[in-house]
Amino acid sequence: MSNERVIYLPLGGAGEIGMNAYVYGYGKPGKEKLILVDLGLTFPDMDTSPGVDLILPDMSWLVARKDDLEAIFVTHAHEDHVGAIAHYYGALDVPVYTRVFTANITRRKLAEHGHPEKAVKVVSPWPETVKVGPFKVGFVPISHSIPESSSLVIDTPMGRIVHTGDFKIDTDPGVGEPFDHAMFEDIGKDGVLALMCDSTNVFSQHEGRSEATVGPEIEKLVASAKGMVAATTFASNVARVKTLAEAGERAGRSVCLMGRAMRRMIEASVETGVLKNFPATVSPEDAKNLPREKLMLIVTGSQGERRAASAQLANGKYQGIKLKEGDLFLFSSKTIPGNERGVIRIMNQFSEKGVDIVDDDSGRYHVSGHANRPDIEKMHELIKPQMVVPMHGEHRHLREHVKICEAKRLRGILAVNGMMIDLTAQTPVVAEHVETGRTYLDGSVQVGALDGVVRDRIRMALNGHITVNIILDEDNESLGDPWCETKGLAETGTSGAPLLDVLEEDLSQFLGRSADRLRADDDKLEEELRRVARQSANAEIGKKPEVTVIISRMS
Repeated sequence: MSNERVIYLPLGGAGEIGMNAYVYGYGKPGKEKLILVDLGLTFPDMDTSPGVDLILPDMSWLVARKDDLEAIFVTHAHEDHVGAIAHYYGALDVPVYTRVFTANITRRKLAEHGHPEKAVKVVSPWPETVKVGPFKVGFVPISHSIPESSSLVIDTPMGRIVHTGDFKIDTDPGVGEPFDHAMFEDIGKDGVLALMCDSTNVFSQHEGRSEATVGPEIEKLVASAKGMVAATTFASNVARVKTLAEAGERAGRSVCLMGRAMRRMIEASVETGVLKNFPATVSPEDAKNLPREKLMLIVTGSQGERRAASAQLANGKYQGIKLKEGDLFLFSSKTIPGNERGVIRIMNQFSEKGVDIVDDDSGRYHVSGHANRPDIEKMHELIKPQMVVPMHGEHRHLREHVKICEAKRLRGILAVNGMMIDLTAQTPVVAEHVETGRTYLDGSVQVGALDGVVRDRIRMALNGHITVNIILDEDNESLGDPWCETKGLAETGTSGAPLLDVLEEDLSQFLGRSADRLRADDDKLEEELRRVARQSANAEIGKKPEVTVIISRMS
């Protein structure tokens, strides 16, 4: 009897939103041939990852098995699905398959990192398939908030898997392909082993709204505005950018795109043919010479990013353009949880200038790109799988999705990052636990989450830093008193004396009464000096700083 199996292993994106990376395998246990679906990243914040540039999934397990990896398949061009490919391409070194628009974005990313653009292979939509190793993979057009999103049909010798990717059910998405109920029903008619399904909006009870519903509302808002209008949305939401631009054009305004990501996405959309009849735009140089009431800006920075166009405008001006009292700023986007502080900061900065702010609290000017609960249930009905494995969601989303399956008498399996699921066992089981985590791109290097770099940075940010210097002679006697330098600490403590004076006096007294054998042992002396400095600082300012001790010896 054959003992081949089909496995599913999320290395990112299951139990979190972001860093999507899903491994599928077929073969004998431990010798499976593998494919990877998506390889994304997430963004840092100052609270948990200060100074970090990007956060990538830890791909150590897959890098160790790279000889078994056949290819990477990318469902769409959002950063949380494609953003890490260029960072790992050198280590994985396999072809990347995707559709035309996503290929355009992916090639640019690879080229920026010095990797060959020819590594990206363009695939036509379903029913065309690509054969790699034991897999046949097809890209099925599906509606989402970026052009040319796809679900994947993954055919294995032991059954069909449908990987939804990010999706919503929208039959009028504006840009990109509408959802095709009949096509998905046809994909499921001969039997599907497992459906891997988006869980992001599982708690939203109402049916998802079409992109087409926001156009008239945005048009009314822009038409009623008196001064300059600026609007922000996700640069990748090309349909929304087009809706905003058309609203500006119909109101008799010249449209100006601001921010590198915005221009790049529109260029890629036009180049690949997914975007047609986009209104004419003016450059920022020309825009600053136009009457304010005749101008509409469409800008990056819907999530409060500090260097994006909206933040620059809120700070003062961007590319020579300023917003003033009586102007309007529209957030045609949802604030991703965790980004609220940055968005509110920008709103308040605009408010201080007298700019009127319209956000999407009412849902009038934005619709989500993810399936709500009724749409998720509809996908279950169309595909009729033997089992559902929720993905793309925090733990609470995945668990709720499993509950929905159970209520419908459909087998649901809760699998988070690192759980390798044997999909072909009589009862699907966790075959293995794989260590997963995150890697930080810090400047130009990758550092592991457990390397201590970010932990030390957080400690310094919370507690400040002291450097203690001492010089000892060949008899282990101190040459002069210790001296200190501080960073990020108050200059004066509760005694009223300068903190540096108190630290140096306490360290000097400690050295004066220390045993010769302690002064002869650098490691123990360093530990004791660190302890004394922290205790002294705590007594003076109520903080226990990070301490670096430098011991110099005269020979």
